[in-house]
Amino acid sequence: LDANSLGLLAMAAAKSGQTLYAVSVIKSMLRSGYLPHVKAWSAAVANLSAAGDDGPEESIKLFTAITRRVRRFADQSLVAQSRPDTAAFNAVLNACANLGDTERYWKQFDEMSEWDCEPDVLTYNVMIKLCARVDRKELIVFVLERIIEKGIKVCMTTMHSLVAAYVGFGDLRTAERIVQAMRERRRDLCKVLRECNSQDLKERKEEEAEEAEDAFEDDEDSGYSARDEVTEEGFEDVLKKLLPNSVDPSDEPPLLPKVFAPDSRIYTTLMKGYMKNGRVADTARMLEAMRRQDDKNSHPDEVSYTTVVSAFVKAGLMDRARQVLAEMARMGVPANRITYNVLLKGYCKQLQIDKAEDLLREMAEDAGIEPDVVSYNIIIDGCILIDDSAGALSFFNEMRTKGIAPTKISYTTLMKAFAMSGQPKLANRVFDEMMRDPRVKVDLIAWNMLVEGYCRLGLIEDAKRVVSKMKENGFYPNVATYGSLANGVSLARKPGEALLLWKEIKERCQVKKREDSEGDSSEPSPPMLKPDEGLLDMLADICVRAAFFKKALEIIACMEENGIPPNKTKYKKIYVEMHSRMFTSKHASQARIDRRVERKRAA
Repeated sequence: LDANSLGLLAMAAAKSGQTLYAVSVIKSMLRSGYLPHVKAWSAAVANLSAAGDDGPEESIKLFTAITRRVRRFADQSLVAQSRPDTAAFNAVLNACANLGDTERYWKQFDEMSEWDCEPDVLTYNVMIKLCARVDRKELIVFVLERIIEKGIKVCMTTMHSLVAAYVGFGDLRTAERIVQAMRERRRDLCKVLRECNSQDLKERKEEEAEEAEDAFEDDEDSGYSARDEVTEEGFEDVLKKLLPNSVDPSDEPPLLPKVFAPDSRIYTTLMKGYMKNGRVADTARMLEAMRRQDDKNSHPDEVSYTTVVSAFVKAGLMDRARQVLAEMARMGVPANRITYNVLLKGYCKQLQIDKAEDLLREMAEDAGIEPDVVSYNIIIDGCILIDDSAGALSFFNEMRTKGIAPTKISYTTLMKAFAMSGQPKLANRVFDEMMRDPRVKVDLIAWNMLVEGYCRLGLIEDAKRVVSKMKENGFYPNVATYGSLANGVSLARKPGEALLLWKEIKERCQVKKREDSEGDSSEPSPPMLKPDEGLLDMLADICVRAAFFKKALEIIACMEENGIPPNKTKYKKIYVEMHSRMFTSKHASQARIDRRVERKRAA
């Protein structure tokens, strides 16, 4: 196969959603000395940028590897078809935005001119997402103004990005004002957003004035350092480079080149905001209002109806959710797989697994929609909620029989079923199968589930072996791992293990202090750990019961350092119940015995 054939294969794989296969083809081409066409490799970069786990990081690595290879050619005409275009840059910028990495976003954005690429409207739509990721709501209006100032054609996707950003911030008031301005056919949307910024600033100043004293105390406890200030300054510099108009904004906000009427996607995005905030009535009212619109583009589609179904499911109103499903059929709007999966989740949360199974059959037989891996993951999780590990395994096997490949969630959910039912060896077998599956990347959650399975039975030695293996594979225990181990130590009644565990946790808590004192070290340190209340409380409980009072005091001090109020009354009660006679002689004098009797009587 030549470069064109392999490039077409990679592009087809990317378009069909087979991202890993597409990436493997691209990497194989690079190893063989081929340079793929930009349309092929940018499709893989785009898919990775939106993938979960470390997809965005891999997207940036792949983009960098290809552009580095292209740069090696002195005669760029030889690799003209492989040079990155604006679409390729938009893909890698999307990866940077998903990571919230302003430095790398600016680096890639700045490189566009080097490759003779001009930012388009999608570039700035991605910048809106970046502002949302880095929690800079006030800059969104300047992205819109920048698009207008540069003469780039504003499109409907920009409006979608704006509403989605404000809904993501939970700022439904501003999202509603955008939609209302669009309904009124206004072109002064920038002015509307600036007014919202001013109102937010005013409210924030009022809140800061009220909480000034608390904020000062929080700053003292936050471990603020000069390094934080430098990082913040660098962050601001990058944002100023990306949006120079935000430094010295024009007195008069620019007008949109044309008016935009809200479509069904705009309304549905706002509905999702209502749904997430538990505003079920507003979600339903919005659907009704969409039905009455004259513009057909504003009529509800399957996504709109599914959002209403989600709102009812979230509120536990399953009958109302089923009514919406029936209404979709009457209105000629076919339900999709996501609609059914939302209903499945609702039944499973209410422990109505029989109804979930009926819906699974109805979905395939009546609607002609085959369940996917998400459908099975939901019902497997439902089986766990009713302690039915056999049912979970049955659905897992049914999924495999139908040729549906398990995902990482499928494996970890089945492991959870066995761990919760006291069958850690079966959980281990599932884990081993997961390790052998090349399509799945084992993560910390899977390792933690394995540790939890052994710890629930007090099999602390087996759990420790898993943790050792986990470290060998490059995973550091987190709070959940240590919490499971502490619980296992308590069940096994091996307080000595608690001391070893506390020693490791204490070292992890002091990683940052040690790095600051030692400077750069050649050996990589494990990430700093911030213990939670559950973990420290369990360790303190074990130490008090085992009469390790010095260690218990260390743990209590750690709780106070991390802003966790220790339950001293509980520890005192344990001490009194278990150790109050530890230093009392059985051969006390009669006078001391009499005084003790009097004190008890007085109490």
